[in-house]
Amino acid sequence: MSGERAGSPLGGAILGGVIGAALALLGVLVAAQSGLFDGLVRNSLIRQPEVLIQTADLLRDKQMAPVVEQHRAALETPFGSSWKGAREPDVTLVEFYDYACGYCRASLPILDRLVREDPKLRIVYREFPILGPDSEAASRLALAASKAGRFGQFHDALYAAGRPSPQTLQQAAAAAGIPPVPQQSPEIDTELRRNFQIASALGGSGTPLFVVGNRVFNGAVGYDALKQAIADARASRS
Repeated sequence: MSGERAGSPLGGAILGGVIGAALALLGVLVAAQSGLFDGLVRNSLIRQPEVLIQTADLLRDKQMAPVVEQHRAALETPFGSSWKGAREPDVTLVEFYDYACGYCRASLPILDRLVREDPKLRIVYREFPILGPDSEAASRLALAASKAGRFGQFHDALYAAGRPSPQTLQQAAAAAGIPPVPQQSPEIDTELRRNFQIASALGGSGTPLFVVGNRVFNGAVGYDALKQAIADARASRS
């Protein structure tokens, strides 16, 4: 029976495949020994640069995972009402943002879409004012509104009004029903200081900075990347 198989077209194809694989392996070994292997790898990466990008992303995620885990409780526990979405989430997306950041503004409709589509997703907003005094004033007012349970009103009103300025901050504060001048608060000071410390630990060099599961995205990565990260985080919990 085995002889019949070996002598059949299928048997011949299998035998030919084995011989071909052996010859291919021999070719790789010869190339490596003759110094051609590096060139083959280099040419392959030039033709498929996404392989290098994916490898770098995997390495970065592996390095960041223990750092994220160390800070997870602080990351995913919102200050006051600085969150949107599910009250009992199975995945939490964290955004470090600055109200003066154009990329954060561009990400706003993406985050709104994600939380609309996913009833088990929560977004936690962490103040990270790095673009000047108006940014810091906006963050302090946002945290004051958050303490009062009116973060969403302030957040949406300020983005609707425009970049942080004395005028737009006054409009947003009025919408949230809070005083328009940032008040000194040890609690708010502590929150801002902790956000800066955590962002630094995560390698944050700008805004927005997103954290989903064990993944860290430094920059505006778009809907598809965040959607996939949410799916990956959910799958890792099951």
